[in-house]
Amino acid sequence: MARALENIRILDLSRVLAGPWATQLLGDLGAEIIKVERPEGGDDTRSWSPPYQEGEEPGTREASYFLSANRNKKSICIDISSPAGQKVVRDLAASSDVLVENFKTGSLAKYGLDANSLRRINPRLVYCSITGFGQTGPYASLPGYDLLIQAMGGLMSITGVPDGQPGAGPMKVGVALVDILTGLYAANAIQAALLHRTNTGEGQAIDVSLLDCLVAAMANQSQGYLATGKNPTRMGNAHPSICPYDVYETADGHVVLAVGNDRQFQKLCDCIGLSGLADDSRFSTNAARVANRDVLTAILHEKLISQPTRHWLDLLENSDVPAGPVNKIADVFADPHVQARNTEITLDHAGLGKVPGVACPVRLSETPATHQSAAPLLGEHTDDVLQTVLNYCPNEVTRLNAERIISTAHKKSDE
Repeated sequence: MARALENIRILDLSRVLAGPWATQLLGDLGAEIIKVERPEGGDDTRSWSPPYQEGEEPGTREASYFLSANRNKKSICIDISSPAGQKVVRDLAASSDVLVENFKTGSLAKYGLDANSLRRINPRLVYCSITGFGQTGPYASLPGYDLLIQAMGGLMSITGVPDGQPGAGPMKVGVALVDILTGLYAANAIQAALLHRTNTGEGQAIDVSLLDCLVAAMANQSQGYLATGKNPTRMGNAHPSICPYDVYETADGHVVLAVGNDRQFQKLCDCIGLSGLADDSRFSTNAARVANRDVLTAILHEKLISQPTRHWLDLLENSDVPAGPVNKIADVFADPHVQARNTEITLDHAGLGKVPGVACPVRLSETPATHQSAAPLLGEHTDDVLQTVLNYCPNEVTRLNAERIISTAHKKSDE
């Protein structure tokens, strides 16, 4: 079947997570992704381990972090600090549709690899820069990592145990969520720019920052502050505007209730043996339940802790009340629904053999996402890309290798 972004070539100069996440999604949707890495060590996440993915052959392994964000890509190694390496990148940019980079603001200008320089060579180029703080503003030159942005963007101020309770304090989310969000925003912007190019023939520069993306993704929390001037606070697992919407202790674990309207609350009460509670004026509307959160939480806790989780989930099954267990990751992949959705996939890796992965979650009926290969070996495709994309002759590739401008595949990955 056709792929949505086939015939789109993306030159990926990014590393770590936000940029690679964007390009992995675009690769899943059919784009050709040429990932440029440092000859010594490559992408930082190749060494972000443990955990490792162990290969089929003894002594072969790769950081699972790197594998999570770099499938469907070709890896080439170029020393972009050298004039000869810069020429290779310029040649690649001239024949690419998109370039993605996440160097510190201004860093690539000294190499002549910035947006203005490369768009003079290729006016149709969509040049996407992903940084911590953007191309403008007083923080533009500062480095930014997910944890730092979670703190500066306010996410840690609303995540974790409420103030005054044991364990209270700023808490990061358990995955690098800002990087993931930024990668998704970047991929969306790139596709919008490609559509604009289809209509006008013009490329453009895209400025995406982690801080901007987080502030936007704070959604109701950011808007709530702007509406009232009041800082939202940490509420643990509770929701500032909905109740009951929390994690509740049971006799043997926990159950999540995510009741979003009065009808669902009525059904919850009927199912768990609290008939009549929904008619109490303190709880009959969502606004009343939010105002009387502590009282309602105490009533639900006393009820739910009396029986195990499975008991309550069986009662609530087919009730239209959003309820579920608190799963560990192993539980997620063992879940029959997750399995029915073919979420876990197996991919071929040049050094490790067969490796597991997580499928692209976007399901398109006519141009489905594809998973063609696992993350590449460092420099696995250097020779092939230079010869087939740039038409460099074998002697030229050999010379660049000898001068350490480029490097080819490391046959084993054993960080």
